Amino acid sequence: MCDTLILSDLHLGSEISRARDAMRMLKQSSFRRLILLGDIFSDLNFGRLKKEHWQFLGYIRKLSNPKRQVEVVWVEGNHDRGLTEVMSHLVGVNVYQEYSWEYSGMRHLAIHGHQFDRFVINNLLLSRLGTLMHIRLQKIQGKPFARLLDRLNTRWLRLSSKVSSGAVSHARFRQAGRVFCGHTHAPMHIEKDGIQYFNAGSWTDSRPTFVTIGEEGVHIHEYHEHEYDERPDDCDPSEERSESDSAVISFAGEAGLLEDAEYEGVGS
Repeated sequence: MCDTLILSDLHLGSEISRARDAMRMLKQSSFRRLILLGDIFSDLNFGRLKKEHWQFLGYIRKLSNPKRQVEVVWVEGNHDRGLTEVMSHLVGVNVYQEYSWEYSGMRHLAIHGHQFDRFVINNLLLSRLGTLMHIRLQKIQGKPFARLLDRLNTRWLRLSSKVSSGAVSHARFRQAGRVFCGHTHAPMHIEKDGIQYFNAGSWTDSRPTFVTIGEEGVHIHEYHEHEYDERPDDCDPSEERSESDSAVISFAGEAGLLEDAEYEGVGS
């Protein structure tokens, strides 16, 4: 069991979100704390959420049950703006602008990273317009093109270097030895002036990644579907499906989706 697992940039509602794979990974991982490090949603349009997206959110709500003894933390990203209050209620987790905790005598800091991206900060309207265009291109050009465009955008804006530099400076101010970000969609690890910076990558790419923190240190893992094909030996598949479907029905019901014909088949 690791102390903390960090997952970032799932972008629920987009065509390239790998929510089903993310949920499969979480179900077969063991951790004391889960940090959703921002941009869990693509935008504010719930109508774009697919069944597997609601299933992921339903599973997060199950994890947040105190009986599970798992601390679930949601750190707000730039795409999550406007969803904080409603999602905190529906999913049952606390939402933070940034989150810090102590582990192995060291302060750890989690912040999405858009705070260090001047383009996003100074051009909110243009940034949202770009998001809508990217979503439309996903439908027209397909997933491979959308993922290529995402990688080219990160390189063109030099996001990795900007975010890592800003995050390290912020961690120094907060007296943290390790800082974790998302936003760039590019997994990364550097150390500068005694501060370690990690980027958790994304779950929209063909090679999604996540971070674990434990006694053996910090590791960036790449998700490989074949490693998660088998269910744990102590898990009854029929029971797992029943619990998952119940969570979807309950979650979608609270959100008012079961009144919409588009969601009549949720959980069936």
